[in-house]
Amino acid sequence: MPKLTDTQSVILSRAATRPGNLAMPLPEGLHGAAAQKAVTAMITRGWLDEVDADLRRGEPLWRETGDGHGTTLVATEAGLEAIGIEPVAASAVASARKAKPQTGAEVAPTTEANDAPKPVAIRAGTKQAQIIALLQRPEGASIAEIVDATSWQAHTARGAISGALKKKLGLPVTSEKVEGRGTVYSLR
Repeated sequence: MPKLTDTQSVILSRAATRPGNLAMPLPEGLHGAAAQKAVTAMITRGWLDEVDADLRRGEPLWRETGDGHGTTLVATEAGLEAIGIEPVAASAVASARKAKPQTGAEVAPTTEANDAPKPVAIRAGTKQAQIIALLQRPEGASIAEIVDATSWQAHTARGAISGALKKKLGLPVTSEKVEGRGTVYSLR
């Protein structure tokens, strides 16, 4: 595992808990030149990507591009792996959007107070990681298949899908009724 500073660990851990792996807003007290230096180092190492911000969804801005748009920061698979989140879960959570490189734009990081939830790291070999792997299969997974893999009760498996995967991690879990299998869940 690469050696991270405390600031880098906090930024990546918080990003892992947010929908779309948003790294913004940065930790309280990190702004100006210090924020620029930390973010530049993380982008250089491939741990963060600068992407177009979706202003309709209220995503916090890292910087304004000058044309009425802005960019935000997203943790990459490499960044999530740097804090110990396994690649299967990282690819399920990672955002695929990329920002168009802008030159000459002034950097204006935001520093809102953040009441972020505790960082949630998905460790390899956990039941949550097993469920994510099952849902990523092309055929998805039924509750019975998840129960067989995890030895959980059916209501616990449904709760994990609804609470941990959908709400906490913000994963796009879909469900459909399939004859002979019942309700089949998948990540799309």
